[in-house]
Amino acid sequence: MMFASLYTIVRRLMLAFGLCFLLPVAASALWWTTLDRPGGWRAADWGASGILPAAAALPDAAIHVMAARTGGFKGAVSVHSWMVWKSADATTWSRAEVVGWGHPVRRDAYAADARWYSNQPQIIGSVTGPKAAALIPAVEATVDAYPFNHLGSYVIWPGPNSNTFVAHILRENPGIGIALPPNAVGKDYIGPGLQARRDAGGSDLHLSAWGYLGLSIGPRRGIEINVLGQTFGLDLAHPAIKLPAIGRIGT
Repeated sequence: MMFASLYTIVRRLMLAFGLCFLLPVAASALWWTTLDRPGGWRAADWGASGILPAAAALPDAAIHVMAARTGGFKGAVSVHSWMVWKSADATTWSRAEVVGWGHPVRRDAYAADARWYSNQPQIIGSVTGPKAAALIPAVEATVDAYPFNHLGSYVIWPGPNSNTFVAHILRENPGIGIALPPNAVGKDYIGPGLQARRDAGGSDLHLSAWGYLGLSIGPRRGIEINVLGQTFGLDLAHPAIKLPAIGRIGT
């Protein structure tokens, strides 16, 4: 009887894993194979997409969290994310992100709304006006103090990578109030080994085992389960389901 019950539990867990993780990843991978993509980074379009207005056209301060599908087959399961901001009356945007060569943190290496490997970016979330103006100095300080900005620190999977960087900024500045999408692989890496972290101010709680397994819970993230860099979760504050590889479905 005990073995039968254990078998039933294991079977149900495997079914849940297949439905919540394997099926969305397989569906996204199949969709990705139908798209035309550049053969390499030299052939890719890295130019401005035009989704952001000129900084000079906006008198107010603004902060944007942006993301686009990454290159190669990785794009089937993950986005690359970055931060963009401008102070009030600034005539240029500032952009910060992490890349996989040299010192990882790069400032203004591309246009604020540039395509990534020819993939169109999207604005994940924004803060504008006086609230953004108050947050920008802290964001810039967090960028400068990013702990994984030494040669050789970039790790494509499970992190620290580009999404680890943006997730770190959002944890340290919870007033931004934005969460990365579930297909931002690397966002749940918070350090080697077994880790437990809270957002600055004590809101969301994050648990991680080397970045391969993890759990996040709180008002900003909702409930998220991370398995091998992929996230399944529910956003209760802004009702949505979060699917691995596919992204957020809902409000």
